[in-house]
Amino acid sequence: MKQLAYPTLLLVSLLLSSIFLQTTLAGPPSTTAPPMPTKPGPPAPPTPTKPDPSFCDSKCEVRCGNAGRHDRCIKYCGICCQRCNCVPSGTYGNKSECPCYGDWLSSQGKPKCP
Repeated sequence: MKQLAYPTLLLVSLLLSSIFLQTTLAGPPSTTAPPMPTKPGPPAPPTPTKPDPSFCDSKCEVRCGNAGRHDRCIKYCGICCQRCNCVPSGTYGNKSECPCYGDWLSSQGKPKCP
């Protein structure tokens, strides 16, 4: 039994030292990783300079004129106007006039702006 212990111990120590030697010779890990492929998501709304609050208030009053939940419509219209610097004309639709306003989606994937 003693005859197998020393060769086994020698073999295990050689194996372990070769593993450690390989990792030290490999050098430090690279700090620049290759770019990860990402799924294209909805475009982020631009953040231009904020318009005058009275601009958004008047535009949103028109936009939300027929809304069933007027206060909620005004709130989200104001947020979208501040972010996008525009509000589509009329009380519904016409979102092609203001692409940022029309393309901004909620976390549920529904239009954020009224």
